[in-house]
Amino acid sequence: MSGLAPSGTPVFDRRCFGVLLHPSSLPGTARQGDLGDDARRFVDILVQSGATVWQVLPLGPPGGGSPYNSRSAHAGDQALISLADIARKGWLTADQVLRGVRERGREAALRQAYSHFLGAGAARDRSAFDDFKVRHAAWLPDYALYQCLKAEYHDTPWWEWPRALRLREPAALSDVRETGDYDYYSFEQYVFFDQWLALRAYARARGLRFFGDMPIFVAEDSADVWAHADLFVLDGAGRPEIVTGVPPDYFAANGQRWGNPHYRWQRMAADGFAWWRDRVRTQRELFDWIRIDHFRGFESAWAIPFSEETAVAGEWMPVPGDALLSALQQEFGDLPLIAEDLGLITEAVYALRDRYGLPGMRVLQFAFDGDAGNPHLPHNYSPNSVAYTGTHDNDTTCGWYAGLTEPERARVHEYLGPFYEALPWPFIRATLASVACLAVIPWQDALGLGGDARMNTPGTSEGNWGFRFHWEDVPADLPVRLRALAALYGRTAV
Repeated sequence: MSGLAPSGTPVFDRRCFGVLLHPSSLPGTARQGDLGDDARRFVDILVQSGATVWQVLPLGPPGGGSPYNSRSAHAGDQALISLADIARKGWLTADQVLRGVRERGREAALRQAYSHFLGAGAARDRSAFDDFKVRHAAWLPDYALYQCLKAEYHDTPWWEWPRALRLREPAALSDVRETGDYDYYSFEQYVFFDQWLALRAYARARGLRFFGDMPIFVAEDSADVWAHADLFVLDGAGRPEIVTGVPPDYFAANGQRWGNPHYRWQRMAADGFAWWRDRVRTQRELFDWIRIDHFRGFESAWAIPFSEETAVAGEWMPVPGDALLSALQQEFGDLPLIAEDLGLITEAVYALRDRYGLPGMRVLQFAFDGDAGNPHLPHNYSPNSVAYTGTHDNDTTCGWYAGLTEPERARVHEYLGPFYEALPWPFIRATLASVACLAVIPWQDALGLGGDARMNTPGTSEGNWGFRFHWEDVPADLPVRLRALAALYGRTAV
């Protein structure tokens, strides 16, 4: 395979295919999907389908409804914790589980579980909890403090807290550590990691690997920025001087103003990018492969003055991505990273990606404008890439096709030929047939769902991240059909 990392080891060693679905979209009785029985059932369906990869979106506690704006670069979303699995440990009763689901009293149920754990937890569980806290000492104490203070100050952002807490004066933080909530928030994370790693082990035993997603930036109102304010471009009041985003592009005429604070890269480099090494260490514990969202930002990042309401008046700011990736490689050896290289990409970005042998992304929905040189047309793919029908930021393929004009549809058919299968199967077939080493199909496309199943519309804040499917949506012959296509194009497990 071309495009090897400096160590000579490719990220993917064979052709394979996977499915993109966030755990929150799984079926279940709670407000969103979780890591319990339905997640294991989904693993079984993927294995029956010949898939060897399950790709998810960021697992952190979402801020403003988006997992890309998380309160922590390390923590897991407590809403994904399975109360039923906690009950199997004896820390909740069946009635407590039902109340937690029906009354949306999830936190109350988790606190009851914590009380049971303290009172009747087995010595083995107590020891595992202690080990977890030691293993995650680089971030867990700050996250637990942050959660305590967010609760005490009614979710106000950290820069509005009393000065002693905003500036992290030791005496003020010592008082917070003495509260019962401090250890509870650590327990909450222990349960999340325990359930996720159990699900990962369940999947791995069946030949399925997990593909995660790491946003390049972190939320302003997060434990990370509060605990490491010196690593971010902030003013004396703790507010960003410049914020992140992207210039006008395919998705948004005014660009996208994400609002995350920029990093002080020189300070990060001074200690060998310790913050990043800690972050990637956590992600490697959770996933087999990690997608770097907005890889473009490792070469240069769009810097927007904080006072600007749109992303138009920004400029590209250089970033020492080569030094960062070199430090990560020295720390971990081979890098199981995939570069999200969509949008306005320069030759310098491609050169950085290729220097470390990182696969890029190709999206079939983007292929049908421009000429034969469009990089998203399958004849232009390289083996060292990940091919998609669409991503979580795209409409479903059925929804996208329905919105095309007749000339645009003619272009699609000119390339793919007449459709002898119902939508979106011609697109699934073309993606699986491509030379890309990994092909990923959004679960909505596998189910043939329309635009109302779209996961996210970039540049909007309403109506996103709510998609859920139901088991009755899954055709009985779907696993057989997917496995046959995967076998036809050499993507089944060996």
